[in-house]
Amino acid sequence: MSRIGRMPVTVPNGVQVTIEGNTVRVKGPKGELWRTFPREMQIRLEDGQVLVERPSDEPAVRALHGMTRALINNMILGANQGINKTLQIEGVGYRAEMKGKDLVLNVGYSHPVVVNPPAGISFAVDEKTKTITISGFDKEAVGQMAADIRKVRPPEPYKGKGLRYSNERVRRKAGKAGRVG
Repeated sequence: MSRIGRMPVTVPNGVQVTIEGNTVRVKGPKGELWRTFPREMQIRLEDGQVLVERPSDEPAVRALHGMTRALINNMILGANQGINKTLQIEGVGYRAEMKGKDLVLNVGYSHPVVVNPPAGISFAVDEKTKTITISGFDKEAVGQMAADIRKVRPPEPYKGKGLRYSNERVRRKAGKAGRVG
């Protein structure tokens, strides 16, 4: 049995979970999310906990078990607390600023790069520590937005310049060895 899949997901106070067949709706203080899961998974709400069970031990069904539980947990966490991702800006002259709700990046191109937030996503920039915080209630959308912003200027291996996740370690390469002798 999946170690992650068999753990119950506790529903905190202030969050409503409704299960209609295999569609799970989560409504909380930060927002409302819903998702339809595969028919093989049996999802039920019992004593303030969401339980996910699988009918058989087939490999395809086993793979869905832990994923279904993790997705439900992410929905409940996002609707209750919200999700944040932080990007770090490295490089001389590289900076980010807010223009209304839009994020404007100056990262070494001849033009500034403007990033518009989709619905449910917001940006915050700390110019002192050169960090960008992406916030929202949908973990999938926040992670995709962070990846899209990082893709504007990924960190390069020689000087480490670019946009990176706050917990990312960039492997550095040695430059040219130069002539000897």
